Amino acid sequence: MVKNNNSGQKLYKKAKKIIPGGNMFLSKRPEMFLPNQWPSYFSKARGCFVWDLDNRKYVDASIMGIGTNSLGYGQKEIDAAVLKNIKKGNLSTLNCPEEVMLAEKLIEINPWADMVRLARTGGEANAIAIRIARAASGKQNIAICGYHGWHDWYLSVNHNETGNTLKDHLLPGLKPLGVPKNLQNTVFPFSYNDYEELENLVNRNDIGIIKMEVQRNYEPKNNFLKKVRNLANKKNIVLIFDECTSGFRETFGGIFKKYNIEPDLSMFGKTLGNGYAITAVVGKKNIMEYAQKTFISSTFWSERIGPTAALKTLEIMEREKSWEKITYLGSFLRNGWKNLAKRHNISIKLNGIPALSSFDFDHPNKYKFKTYLTQEFLKNGFLASNSFYASTAHSEKILSNYLSIYDKILFDIKEFMDDKKSIDSMINGPIAHVGFKRLN
Repeated sequence: MVKNNNSGQKLYKKAKKIIPGGNMFLSKRPEMFLPNQWPSYFSKARGCFVWDLDNRKYVDASIMGIGTNSLGYGQKEIDAAVLKNIKKGNLSTLNCPEEVMLAEKLIEINPWADMVRLARTGGEANAIAIRIARAASGKQNIAICGYHGWHDWYLSVNHNETGNTLKDHLLPGLKPLGVPKNLQNTVFPFSYNDYEELENLVNRNDIGIIKMEVQRNYEPKNNFLKKVRNLANKKNIVLIFDECTSGFRETFGGIFKKYNIEPDLSMFGKTLGNGYAITAVVGKKNIMEYAQKTFISSTFWSERIGPTAALKTLEIMEREKSWEKITYLGSFLRNGWKNLAKRHNISIKLNGIPALSSFDFDHPNKYKFKTYLTQEFLKNGFLASNSFYASTAHSEKILSNYLSIYDKILFDIKEFMDDKKSIDSMINGPIAHVGFKRLN
């Protein structure tokens, strides 16, 4: 059993005084997991294990770097390739050859595409794709379905007239402060699997771009993706699939491969470099060439570490068929969640694809239950909540141990539900903050 962390919380209190929000990434804020108790910082990470600042070891059975490390932390082959090139030099006046090699590999994986631009973050890749697509289409209006980052073009949706906001998608009450109001009514959200809503948006708003996550919480129904592709063809709209998160989880490439639908542009990120910063925009030549007709450029997009890590990551993924392994492990845990909840007569709702799974308690006190769940897992040496992003470093043995703890926690939660115990007296701090909601 692991005691609550002290050093991490002390450092986080200092951080909140000198860093707006306390850290650099919303989804890693301790309040999103277990306020006043979460370890907050790590000293090292290997496989699916993380050590905190007090050198306590945890199994990471949560979100594995927010989905970046599907091959586990500190993968030896990837680290070795990166270190070898660091010793040769990471950045110079000349370009690194690895960017050409990576572009070739991504085109090989995506034979429908002809050209590639590299970046280092998902938000950057999304912004690049939008700039290129707007230039190519000659239109500014965009229809979106999914989460696509923090840039002005995306958050401008919250400047729109009533009925066209991200309030059902992002954090409640999110205000687009600092986003120019003259971007109002340039980006319009639509609901996943609602083709009529999309078609009406296209017809009313002179849409030049459709941008969407291919699949997250729901599978496409009634040939939804095919209808979207046909609509884009008919209206001469640029179709963009955002695979920054879903890519390489169920196929060697985009999840759109499952449905035999090809986009005009696609972005890949998150697990592309297995923890190293690298993202890619992949697309058709007649559209990608517009990157040269507008201005898209950044010094650190030319560094060597990202492409080096991505090349080795893709080599290992292809060799080990990592997408099959993480899908299996995700399905294994999902079945455990479902079966144990049924045994305790607790209603839960499963979300996501197997490799990016989560669940919600179907109960008014679901956020309290989630907080208690996280607290009890932490006491037992697991960084875990109601989400699980699978990696090849996980195993059935580790997940079986997880499920044994989960079983005991559900026993308590059932007693809370039946008013046999008070949950308020059992939570050792504030309730976890509410995270993202999704349109799809």
